[in-house]
Amino acid sequence: MGSIDKYIVRTTLASFAVVLISLTGVIWITQALRGIDLMTSQGQTIMTFLGITSLVIPALVLIIAPIALMIAVSHTLNKLATDSEIIVMNAAGLSPIRLFRPFLIATAIVALLVAFIAAYLAPDGMRRIKQWDAEITADVLANILQPGRFSQLEQNLTIRIRERLPGGVLAGVFVDDRRDPKERISIMAERGTVLKNERGSFLVLQNGHLERFETDKRDPVLVSFERYAFDMSKFSNRGGGDINYGIRERYLWELISPDPNDPIYKQLPGQFFADLHDRLMSPIYPFAFAALTFAFLGTPRTTRQSRNFSITVSILGVFGIRMIGFACSVMAVKSPVAALFQYLMLVAAIAGSVWVILRGIVIEPPAAVMEAINRSNARLLRLIGRPVTP
Repeated sequence: MGSIDKYIVRTTLASFAVVLISLTGVIWITQALRGIDLMTSQGQTIMTFLGITSLVIPALVLIIAPIALMIAVSHTLNKLATDSEIIVMNAAGLSPIRLFRPFLIATAIVALLVAFIAAYLAPDGMRRIKQWDAEITADVLANILQPGRFSQLEQNLTIRIRERLPGGVLAGVFVDDRRDPKERISIMAERGTVLKNERGSFLVLQNGHLERFETDKRDPVLVSFERYAFDMSKFSNRGGGDINYGIRERYLWELISPDPNDPIYKQLPGQFFADLHDRLMSPIYPFAFAALTFAFLGTPRTTRQSRNFSITVSILGVFGIRMIGFACSVMAVKSPVAALFQYLMLVAAIAGSVWVILRGIVIEPPAAVMEAINRSNARLLRLIGRPVTP
């Protein structure tokens, strides 16, 4: 790889890194703010919050990386054109397809990154999110119940504690249980402790009373107790061993060869098929976007020739391909033909772009369109520059 190739590859990858980090950071912040209740309602630390929300970054990079590469290629080509470097390279005998080679190298590096993320890193991050969430909810009494606040564990189950004492003792416990439509149970106890054994998890309450209101009786039943065990096993996932991973949490090889007895696969075989081909096509998108962008912007032009049209059309082309790809991924759940159409679309985009690069075609708007735009601009300038009459 010559000095020119190294220069272009280095410039493209540096721009790609800057754009990728910037876009991913902005989108990650918007996604992370939606999970801010992890700290407020479940009493988690800022490090736990950042750790869990950062695990979604690989899934974001999977979508953003091809777009970031397109922006990086556009920036590099625009820089080369502004400094007249493309014209000098062309005058020195460097053909457009030869100039495309360093961009192809940079694209291959990005494609390998995207393939690794699609096959392993993104599903692994989603798995860790589910495991971490299971660990957080495993000890609901220690993590969710906050002193002085009413915590709603279910739609009709509310628990409040006054304070936490040393040794894991909960002081001033109130339980309002309306899960059974035929009765309502209210429990107040001086203190409570968490007990876990082979039978499950229990909130052991001490020195309190229980009121049971039954729908067919006028008066409630009042019971005083010294010790009462409230079953909390439903809210405990001890160890998190029985976690069922969804399709997004499956590695690529698990989608290629799924277990025939997998209940999720039996229920959603089309979703497995669609997600598999969506991941297989992920590394192809960088090549399609880079080739399309270079086809519009990579041919040598003088500084007098406007590049705005080419930049606009390349952005619209990339946007259209990505939107059609999303639509095909959704339709592939019920129609495998949609996945085939997506493959053909990407191959056609790459083949058409390479043909334009090989022929050295300069894509410009028709002369009639340019004349109409110029007349419109001139008319606008006359209107703006016309003096205001009193």
